[in-house]
Amino acid sequence: MSGSTRRQGAPSGRRGPRARVGTGPAGGGAGPPSTPERILDEALASFASRGYEASSLDALAAALDIRKQTILYWFPSKEVLLEAVIDRSADELSTALEDALARAGDGWDRVEAVVRSVFRLAARRPELLGLVREMGRLGTPASTRFVVALEPLVQRATAFLEAEMDAGHMRRHEPRLLLLAIYSTLIGMLTEVEVVRAFGEEPTARSLVRRRNEILALLRSALVTDGG
Repeated sequence: MSGSTRRQGAPSGRRGPRARVGTGPAGGGAGPPSTPERILDEALASFASRGYEASSLDALAAALDIRKQTILYWFPSKEVLLEAVIDRSADELSTALEDALARAGDGWDRVEAVVRSVFRLAARRPELLGLVREMGRLGTPASTRFVVALEPLVQRATAFLEAEMDAGHMRRHEPRLLLLAIYSTLIGMLTEVEVVRAFGEEPTARSLVRRRNEILALLRSALVTDGG
């Protein structure tokens, strides 16, 4: 897959949709999903569960009961479709985390708000986390595109951690390495949830709460000082 930055568009000079069609399932709107939103939803589910290489445009078209040419009208190639899925998924994840932070207090409350938000997403939108894992397997440029989209959020998180460390509320660590460790721990624990799903068992609300509380206890022990 090349590093093209070309956005999806319509052929023959016709104007296509914007790169980010929606920020949630079926675009997040009140009405029925539009055709490009349905395509993005189906592509996200397929890329997350089957993998990018194993997901064909023919299979996506069949699942949606549309012609392959309809997909290519909105997304001129499979690569462009992946880029659009990544962009919309990054938007959805960023929005969920920003909303959680806006309602959180200071200090440790903000870390807890992020963890709780990620677990809510895992329960409601497991395909988003499946896509994150698939991008890790694909490597660049897919993973780079996702990281770049989330960079403003990462910068905010880095500044927050540095301020908390300077104030003595959190133990001193290199902020970006700490964020990477938190990310790896979260994805690792949520992968365990997906393994349970793969064996045909739906995780219960109680099991998700238990895992969430375990990771919160682990992070609090590793981060918060006695004075925090």
